[in-house]
Amino acid sequence: MSDVIVLGAGIAGVAAALHLQRRGRSVALVDRQAPGRETSYGNAGIIQGEAVEPYPMPRDLAALFGVAFGRGNDVRYDLAALPGHVAPLLRYWWYSAPARHRTIAVAWAGLIRHATAEHQELMTAAGVPDDLVRRDGFFDMHRSEKKLDSETLRAERLQRDYGVAFRRLTPAELLAAEPDLKTGGVGAIHWRDSWTSRDPGGLVAAYADLFTRSGGTFAHGDADTLAALPSGGFRVETADGPLEAAEVVVSLGPWSATLLRRFGQRIPMVRKRGYHRHYRTGTVLSRPLRDAAFGYVAAPMTAGLRLTTGAEFAGADAPASPVQLDRAEAAARDLVDLGAPVENAPWLGTRPCLPDMLPLIGEAPGHKGLWLHFGHGHQGFTLGPATGRLLAEMMTGGPTLVDPAPFVPARWWR
Repeated sequence: MSDVIVLGAGIAGVAAALHLQRRGRSVALVDRQAPGRETSYGNAGIIQGEAVEPYPMPRDLAALFGVAFGRGNDVRYDLAALPGHVAPLLRYWWYSAPARHRTIAVAWAGLIRHATAEHQELMTAAGVPDDLVRRDGFFDMHRSEKKLDSETLRAERLQRDYGVAFRRLTPAELLAAEPDLKTGGVGAIHWRDSWTSRDPGGLVAAYADLFTRSGGTFAHGDADTLAALPSGGFRVETADGPLEAAEVVVSLGPWSATLLRRFGQRIPMVRKRGYHRHYRTGTVLSRPLRDAAFGYVAAPMTAGLRLTTGAEFAGADAPASPVQLDRAEAAARDLVDLGAPVENAPWLGTRPCLPDMLPLIGEAPGHKGLWLHFGHGHQGFTLGPATGRLLAEMMTGGPTLVDPAPFVPARWWR
């Protein structure tokens, strides 16, 4: 019998399992797939040190109408699925008001400032090869002077308020840094504090390997079999038989809210779907590049050049509709020598976002031993090691990395 069962072997679950193990707990990590094969695999591979403020919903009418009429490629929605998204989106809009967002950003930035250091600690312990992660930022390229000027003003504010390092590049400077680009647009912002990985799923797998090498148990199992035991504690069924533990951590990303319904809760989740696909290419990019005008990132990966999309609002079980990816591919061909796709079909995943833009970290009220660790939005890959440490500190007592109060589940637990 383990002390703790962690459900979910993405970056958040693996990091929580590792930090609990480091604090003397025996831990079993359970997932239906191998570690790092769901949402943690499908991102742009950026540990975003510059993302000191969570993404708010636009509140000006021009931006909202742009989304409504599909004028950009950052956001796409399925009209038939919107009724299921309206309630959490309205809450998201409410929390995006400037004064509320500023308060939220203080808590968020407190986590972000630890992101790279917490990754580095796990990378060192896991023996991750140096060439798997770069530590020299990424590029945010623009095709409009007006948009670049606006982003420069935001970057200057983030530098002033949070110490974020950046540099505005001319088109010639961007081309000097990435000579295989066909154009430098009107220039770019070089976000210098961020780190990038050419295999984010592989990085999570390396952390999971460290966990098992250190005595942890990994088992294939279905989180839907989770049951509270009459005498206390929890049980989950796995391919190797049932596992029992006094405590359980729900770290299932976008599937967490569904599981928690059996405990009488309906956690409002903004489910944002995203796509990626790898392409064979003669272009060599040293770092990821975001094409701001078309809402995608071109990221060099071991499997090829990965194009990742923005957010899609669709039904939970809706079939793939990679319209945003098709638009991204067309735009990317103006920038790079993009060849044929590597995969037969695009990858599709879902980001677990809560309306107040902060993750749930802590014990569920009224359910002893039921701990929650999900809702990282766009920044699960960035924040997993930091929030995993925070959760482990909360579960074992003693000082915490940051004040846990803004993240406790009670704010959404009814």
